[in-house]
Amino acid sequence: MAEPVLSFVIPARNEADYVARALASVAAQDWPLLGLEAVVVDNGSSDGTSRAVEEFARSNPGLAVRIVREPVRGRGRAKNSGARAAAGTWLVFLDADSVASPGLVRAVLRRAQAGYPAGSIRVLADSRDLLDRGFFALLEFGKQLFGIRAQMFYCRRDVFSELGGFREDLEIAEDLEFLRRVQAAGVPTCHVTEAHIATSPRRLRALPLRLGMLVTFCRWALAHVGVGRRWPY
Repeated sequence: MAEPVLSFVIPARNEADYVARALASVAAQDWPLLGLEAVVVDNGSSDGTSRAVEEFARSNPGLAVRIVREPVRGRGRAKNSGARAAAGTWLVFLDADSVASPGLVRAVLRRAQAGYPAGSIRVLADSRDLLDRGFFALLEFGKQLFGIRAQMFYCRRDVFSELGGFREDLEIAEDLEFLRRVQAAGVPTCHVTEAHIATSPRRLRALPLRLGMLVTFCRWALAHVGVGRRWPY
């Protein structure tokens, strides 16, 4: 293949301890690696994130890995920089502290072939803790019950570009806001459930007595209705 079919866009700011696992999950996909690439956006890291990516790339030459350096902090800005650098027809946005299940690429391309240019992806807790797993299971239940498209997702690259990508002034819910614009433009969307992304529950554990879970839920709930999207997150 002259160009990758699908690009994983991975924003990373001070994620040296996590990013190699995210990349390993891309390399472990049930899909020919010649058709994939990983674009890691080092968003002003100070902990050796780029070095960790370079070490992974040297140890895994079968996967095309590139680093984009975006010194100006911002989740939306970092993701937009990665999308511009990506060569794949399809984009999957994967957080640096998350891992994709092995069948994710196949599931995304199956949905794409079925006529869905964009769609959110089922997100689980990368944890065996019952509270962590229950928290993300509750969010997943809500997304499916109310048809909410949010969190990590895939999108055809030309659709992403035509709609202007992420709003760079948002600190949270930039994915929700973008996917709502996708739907408003009349683009069919779906929710991928036959594969998943497992994400770190570290925010849930950031405060004593599991108060991080309550704070995270409140922030996400407020952001869903448009409140506090520019507050530091």
